[in-house]
Amino acid sequence: MALFGLSVFFLLCLSAWAAPGNGTEEAGGLFRRFLARYGRRYSLGSLELQRRERFFQESIQRHVYLNSPVLSHENNSAIYGINQFSDLSPEEFKAIYLQSKAVKLPEYVKTSTKEAVLPARFDWRDKKFVTPVRNQLSCGGCWAFSIVGGIESAYAIKGNLLEELSVQQVIDCSYEDHGCNGGSTISALHWLNKTRVKLARASEYKFKAQTGICHYFPSSDFGVSIRDYKAYNFSGAEEQMMMQLINLGPLAVTVDAVSWQDYLGGIIQHHCSSGEANHAVLITGFDTTGDIPYWIVQNSWGTTWGIDGYVYIKIGENVCGIADTVSAALV
Repeated sequence: MALFGLSVFFLLCLSAWAAPGNGTEEAGGLFRRFLARYGRRYSLGSLELQRRERFFQESIQRHVYLNSPVLSHENNSAIYGINQFSDLSPEEFKAIYLQSKAVKLPEYVKTSTKEAVLPARFDWRDKKFVTPVRNQLSCGGCWAFSIVGGIESAYAIKGNLLEELSVQQVIDCSYEDHGCNGGSTISALHWLNKTRVKLARASEYKFKAQTGICHYFPSSDFGVSIRDYKAYNFSGAEEQMMMQLINLGPLAVTVDAVSWQDYLGGIIQHHCSSGEANHAVLITGFDTTGDIPYWIVQNSWGTTWGIDGYVYIKIGENVCGIADTVSAALV
């Protein structure tokens, strides 16, 4: 059951809505349940309420299409349905949450002819080297969340305590990026590497969900800086990418996440391409034990989204462009 992040209740409601013979009363009831579940407060009878209900009903139509047997017939295929984004238009969703910029990277070239043996399953969470899922709220700072998550893990892998570091510091201070209005994992890593800035603890430089004034802590006893980073295009070389994840730690990647607005669980095998990278996330592991091998990917939209804040992406076909922009911090 853990495979599907939201309750079965919403899937049943979706089925009832999609079935023939159900009318506006059922649709209105489903919208009211959504408002209660996610704490939405729109004035009764307002134009805004009508607008949100229209977007909600349009999302139901998308779910029917995305879950159609013709498109989603494979084992463990992704399931789409009602979540916290169901009252947003696709344009609003993109403008708020899909604010990462893609960077063209060199293709990865193997340096050894010896074939390494990969484990069937590997996840840095099993070793307690991954911090909990965060929530970027309405800040388009996914690029900062993904690289900070990677730095936290890299720092712990080297034998240190697993610390939650400040995403807000990167949002405020990475001068090559645009704070909550978007940025790039690669330019942020370049800034960290060039300046050797020490990241403070998240408790000392708290997340505010908006771009603020950059603060430094030169006299602080604690701080994590990076000594370098690696960044490659692994398109067509996802096996080597798996080995890099084992050797270096969790990988920050930039993906096409347009269809993720409606994701509930399962393995994404369709409905996104590498045509337009727009969102940054963190790969913590992989699993090849089942019929469909998949990446285990931490998102920054809170634990109510997806599979407790995670999404599974099929390995081997560069689904969602997951192998195009891959980076890892070295601490």
